[in-house]
Amino acid sequence: MQDFTYRLPQKRELVTELPGPISAALAQRCEAAVTGAIKPSLPGYIVDADGGVLIDADGNSFIDFASGIAVTSVGASNSRVVDAVREAVGHFTHTSFPISPYESYVAVAEKLNEITPGTHEKKSVLFNSGAEAVENAVKISRAYTGRRAVVVFDNAYHGRTNLTMAMTAKNKPYKTGFGPFASDVIRVPMSYPLRDQLSGADAAAEAIRAIELEVGAENLACVVIEPIQGEGGFIVPADGFLPAISQWCTDNNVVFIADEIQAGMCRTGAWFAVDHEGVVPDLITTAKGIAAGMPLSAVTGRAEIMDAPVVGGLGGTYTGNPVACAAALASLAEMEEHNLSGRAREIESMIREILEPLTSEGTVAEVRGRGGMVALELIDAAGKPAAALTATVAAELKSQGILILTCGMDGNVIRLLPSLVISEDLLREGLDALAASIRANA
Repeated sequence: MQDFTYRLPQKRELVTELPGPISAALAQRCEAAVTGAIKPSLPGYIVDADGGVLIDADGNSFIDFASGIAVTSVGASNSRVVDAVREAVGHFTHTSFPISPYESYVAVAEKLNEITPGTHEKKSVLFNSGAEAVENAVKISRAYTGRRAVVVFDNAYHGRTNLTMAMTAKNKPYKTGFGPFASDVIRVPMSYPLRDQLSGADAAAEAIRAIELEVGAENLACVVIEPIQGEGGFIVPADGFLPAISQWCTDNNVVFIADEIQAGMCRTGAWFAVDHEGVVPDLITTAKGIAAGMPLSAVTGRAEIMDAPVVGGLGGTYTGNPVACAAALASLAEMEEHNLSGRAREIESMIREILEPLTSEGTVAEVRGRGGMVALELIDAAGKPAAALTATVAAELKSQGILILTCGMDGNVIRLLPSLVISEDLLREGLDALAASIRANA
């Protein structure tokens, strides 16, 4: 795997106990000043980052297998993105596109229309966050169809706004104590090959039967699905599931929305996760990796659907901020120039090479995912979800200078989201340590 030129040394190095004294002092300030509803995971306050490393205030260098939750795919301080942001800031930081427009918003929309699946005429609208994009995709679908109901799936995660909390499956920490939630959201079975042992066609038939019995196509505005589920456990549906659901939507004039907030932007080894099965959504939502950390999201889709809302019906004060748009254009150019989809596939090969042997040792039920979005589902001797082991491994790795994330409805999934520009040596070092920790704690 060809490496990039990095600004910071790409190495793991702990020079203090964790947390170090500066980070410990910052943690005390955080405790006093920041809501207790937010608890940072890493035992270090970050002052610099590049490639696949995070540097904390005490000089400790961590391997980063989180990339800001799939955001810094081109790196956390990519020089092309930094230069684009500096240039944009030097001219203006904000005007609000619906009031006084600028070219970069239009250029991002044009690029998204180009790279999203399908040859039909497309249009885009920009927002700030993934949840905002999902919520507006639902609004657009309701305006187009004149219907209200929304279908989502088991294990889904779509955001933290009121509507997207209703669309999200997991109670803690995302929903507990925050109701009542938006109405007309119906949940149906998701393909989960490890657990349901169903083919894609059979799993789709179950989901469609539930839709038809519990909602009815005549009441349904849209079906919203993550082509690879994120917080729910990096679940990859069985082959054929997505095409069958998409076709049912087409046959019944229901808007099919692919939520690619986490899986899109080269993360899975293609521009979008739906590309792996040739699925063409009516609408597709993007965020996270699109702008390398600047707040930007989008809805892109069929022009006739996108034009359904009334004039002024979409937008917001900060949506499509010019600095974020500049970052997005630079980030997308980096993805194309360096073929980060291909690099994601190389990352997957290395992850599987090192971690798949664990599946024969009784603790890892499955290594699943695509590209730089791969997870391990951990089980105990009885084959039950091993949430305690998962938490132990994550904590041990952090103490060793490696940041990983966990997920899954049962809290027993370790997810890997390295930057797509991580060096091969750093990737292998972190994966070897992960494998060793799982074996030692099993």
